[in-house]
Amino acid sequence: MAIDVTVLRVFTSPSGDLGNPLGVVDATRVPPPDRQALATELGYSETIFVELPAAESATAAAHIYTPAVELPFAGHPTVGAAWWLRERGTPVKTLQVPAGIVQVAYENLPDGDFTVITARPSWAPEFAIHDMASVDDVLAADPDGYDSDVSHYLWAWEDRSSGTIRSRMFASHLGVPEDEATGAAAVRITDHLSRDLTITQGRGSQIRTWWSSDGWVRVAGRVVDDGTRRIA
Repeated sequence: MAIDVTVLRVFTSPSGDLGNPLGVVDATRVPPPDRQALATELGYSETIFVELPAAESATAAAHIYTPAVELPFAGHPTVGAAWWLRERGTPVKTLQVPAGIVQVAYENLPDGDFTVITARPSWAPEFAIHDMASVDDVLAADPDGYDSDVSHYLWAWEDRSSGTIRSRMFASHLGVPEDEATGAAAVRITDHLSRDLTITQGRGSQIRTWWSSDGWVRVAGRVVDDGTRRIA
């Protein structure tokens, strides 16, 4: 049975460039035992399987897979799935993932149309956070120079006063040698620094975050649809 996978790019630049590719799949098309194999075949840093909301419901359930494992929560898949649900005419207010209930909002900001999720830092995977001395140090880092048994998040200030940082993320143990844009890591670094951030990650993808002292972090990104990929 052929399976149609919607391919999105999440956390694009203002011009719609870059962003992290994501596979979005109607969960009814793939039984749970077969989802890991499909995510591995697709090869994206994450693939999300979405259970479509019931009629007049404002919530949907989802499961997230890297090429190697299932994750209880991840940022770019939940942002992408929320955007995808709105585009198909079923916007939601929450997404239920194994880690908890992710709040969803759709906002028009001065620099674009953003999909926003709200999550707890404790839902995100653990990251070894590396505070680098400069942006040049972040960009010069070699993923092969970091242990392969943990996720590594490298960052440096671009402008401390405005809360802008430059970052990269390596997670070879999850089947992701380098991630282009990582929402879960954005949640962690926002909590780590306890302030709102504008993050440029990878080749130039962009993530917005807002920190709250009540234990929640909001993560926003732009999304672009790259069409459908059919898997036989």
